[in-house]
Amino acid sequence: MIETQVLNEILAAAPAFLLIAVRALAMIETAPLLSNDSIPQVAKLALAGFAAYCSFSSSLVKNWVLSPLDISFVFMILGEAIIGIIIGFFITIIFAAFSTAGQFFSLQMGFGASETFDPLAQIENPVLGQYLNIVAMLVFISIDGFRLLFLGGFWRSLQSINVVSLVAGREKIVSMMLAGLSRLFFDAMVISMPILGTLFLVSLATGLISKAAPQINILSEGFPISITVAFLLIYTVLPFMTEAFNRVIGAGFQTLQTLYTEIGQRINTGGAL
Repeated sequence: MIETQVLNEILAAAPAFLLIAVRALAMIETAPLLSNDSIPQVAKLALAGFAAYCSFSSSLVKNWVLSPLDISFVFMILGEAIIGIIIGFFITIIFAAFSTAGQFFSLQMGFGASETFDPLAQIENPVLGQYLNIVAMLVFISIDGFRLLFLGGFWRSLQSINVVSLVAGREKIVSMMLAGLSRLFFDAMVISMPILGTLFLVSLATGLISKAAPQINILSEGFPISITVAFLLIYTVLPFMTEAFNRVIGAGFQTLQTLYTEIGQRINTGGAL
């Protein structure tokens, strides 16, 4: 009985449900962790449908006026997919800072050539970059990141952005993406700076030793020293790095919320598409 009632509600406003589901699926297909190929496509479709139904059941979208037989509806579907991709891609930019931080000091500690396939990032990644990426994923789960993603990201986007406001606010969206890319390298440098700076001092010290005592084979002695110092530093600063990860993820979602607020001023919440 309940299933029949749910199905009737969806069929009664199928165009609105389809638009919301397309946005949710596009976000899931591009967001970190959820976009992993190890997750079955059926599960992604089910999650998108569930998120769409939860949003569809609210009064937020019941007043949407749609004409599914119009050619403009096709462009609305494309626009909804673009909005979902923007949300997922921005979250991906945030997480790219963590693997980039590992790449910064991997070469300095002698692990520059140790690249392996990262199943989470779907790229070839140094071992340390992959390690920091996994730590970031665990931090994301521990701070209830999926709630932030679906409530602060997907749900707030339904309140603030539609296809019309996407076109009208394209300058703000492009600026946000460019600022996110710039922030990526800044956050990666801040996260890696304690280890990178210490390894630089280690390299400087070994260089001075090689000048003072040329008979010492500094090439064979320097790499073990750099690797040992780097691992000790990672063990020491990992609690502080997780706090930095938490702040970076929180700042990313805050930036996304600010964008929604600025664009949301262009439209009335719950208005027609």
